[in-house]
Amino acid sequence: MSEKTKTSPFLKWAGGKRKLTVFMNFPEKIGTYYEPFLGGGAVLFHFKPESAFISDKNRELVNTYHVLKYAIDPLIDELKKQHATKEYYYKLRNLDRCLESFELLSEIERAARFIYLNKMCFNGLYRVNKKNHFNVPFGDKKEFLVDEDNLKSVSDYLGSSVIEIFSGDFEEALDYPDDDDFVYLDPPYVPLSTSSFTGYTNTGFTLDDHYRLKTTCDSMNHRGVRFLLSNSDTPFTRALYRDYDIAVVKAARNINSNGGGRGCVNELLITNY
Repeated sequence: MSEKTKTSPFLKWAGGKRKLTVFMNFPEKIGTYYEPFLGGGAVLFHFKPESAFISDKNRELVNTYHVLKYAIDPLIDELKKQHATKEYYYKLRNLDRCLESFELLSEIERAARFIYLNKMCFNGLYRVNKKNHFNVPFGDKKEFLVDEDNLKSVSDYLGSSVIEIFSGDFEEALDYPDDDDFVYLDPPYVPLSTSSFTGYTNTGFTLDDHYRLKTTCDSMNHRGVRFLLSNSDTPFTRALYRDYDIAVVKAARNINSNGGGRGCVNELLITNY
């Protein structure tokens, strides 16, 4: 792991793992680090591996990482043009309602929109409906702040290390690791209730996807690939991964539409090493 300037996630992400990193014991030596459910990148930016293959199914999220890596100065310039008003927020949010117009936006404009909506929306959620329209309401914030220092730190890390960024399904991304590599898996969690949030993409993440992920973990295990997976503490999760080492940790839940629903909950860290 590299020793570089402190870098923090540039997004607020439901299920972000910043506080969970204190419980994580990564192997001391690894070849390439793989993270196929990237999200806000809290684990990536905490450990800062020198070689990594990072990916996510959310195309707009992956585009934002690409722009941060390759076009940080134009991105910051574009972010400084944004306005902290309700009217402007909904104007920007509604751009994805017309696909033809949305596709005319540059990669930099889309990345700035992504970061702006994340900072200005209600409770920092990222959620889309089945039409893939971002649908989180305005968060009544009075100003939009551009953290230039941290954005440049993120850009420096992504650019100075061997970081490949990919958009696609986790199964495709996890065909590549071998026994020198290490994989961290942070899928949308098995729901604690039927109202649990799974709207990171318009296709969601179903129990069938969790079974498919388990099959992928078994394949990696047979190839000697080390992995760590975090998930909710449910009977389903425990039964699904009963053949692996399971540790229970207390983790903070920071994003919930009901303030009373925030606090510490049990989470599972599942490993094969």
